[in-house]
Amino acid sequence: MRALLCERHGPPEDLVLREAADPVPGAGQIVIAVRAAGVNFPDGLIIRNMYQIKPDLPFAPGGEAAGVVEAVGEGVTGFKPGDRVCAMTLWGSFAEKVAVDADAAVHIPDEMPFDEASGFTMVYATGIHAFVQRAALQPGETVLVLGAAGGVGIAAIEIAKAMGARVVAAASTPEKLELARAHGADALIDYSRPDFREQLRATTDGKGPDVVYDPVGGDLAEQAFRSIAPNGRYLVVGFAAGTIPAIPLNLPLVKSAAIVGVFWGAFMKADPETHAANMEQLFAWYRAGAIRPEISRRFGFEEGAAAIRWVMDRKALGKVVVTMDAAG
Repeated sequence: MRALLCERHGPPEDLVLREAADPVPGAGQIVIAVRAAGVNFPDGLIIRNMYQIKPDLPFAPGGEAAGVVEAVGEGVTGFKPGDRVCAMTLWGSFAEKVAVDADAAVHIPDEMPFDEASGFTMVYATGIHAFVQRAALQPGETVLVLGAAGGVGIAAIEIAKAMGARVVAAASTPEKLELARAHGADALIDYSRPDFREQLRATTDGKGPDVVYDPVGGDLAEQAFRSIAPNGRYLVVGFAAGTIPAIPLNLPLVKSAAIVGVFWGAFMKADPETHAANMEQLFAWYRAGAIRPEISRRFGFEEGAAAIRWVMDRKALGKVVVTMDAAG
């Protein structure tokens, strides 16, 4: 098989397309013939050795895949060759085949094309875990989504709306804000303007958001937390801005609010049954038309490095995927 390999840590331009040995499923594993792979911000971190997960060199990046089961390992009962699946692989998806633990894979609906499925798991599973298990989001509460036009942000908007929340979307350009509106946002904040807190106050009748969903970090984090409602929950999802904010610990005290970490990858491994239930709920919403991945750009397999660069440079609206052949 072919694989896009990281042979030394560095930028995506250092990745090389090589022939590699076909994976063989171990006990409890399946091998997926990859049809499409989602591109995510951690892909740019893992190849630079800057992510929590540090695979041995050489490895193929790509944390999520969709395709067809080719082989199953000993003890696997829930999958068979020919099944259509998506999986959280952590790495390895920028290859024609990938082996993954069976409990990290799920069957996808027949009506879901592979490109949508490949960009589904990480952002939507993170969102539902954040809102259900970490924030205990209630109908009628207000959610502020930062970075609202990215794949993570779009998923958060749709899930919060499906759960009955009111959503305030924050992004940096009119184009991004209109995309957030198209996916269900009730109110919009342009954070390229200097009056971020004033805009937030106006869109929440002075109360502030009950929940903040933050995959961005950076300079906006403290401003958003200072605006949070009493008993609010600030969800720390990621740091796409490139800097990790330092929020003074007196603020959770005086605001009577909580800073809540969202590490979905660890949750998925620690509680696969709840993860599976979350995925079933997401697919139910998908079938009902309540959620739908926004794929802004598709790259061919040979363009995988450029796809990672595109996401690293924050050019993506919605999701970016790498397709092995025609999606579907």
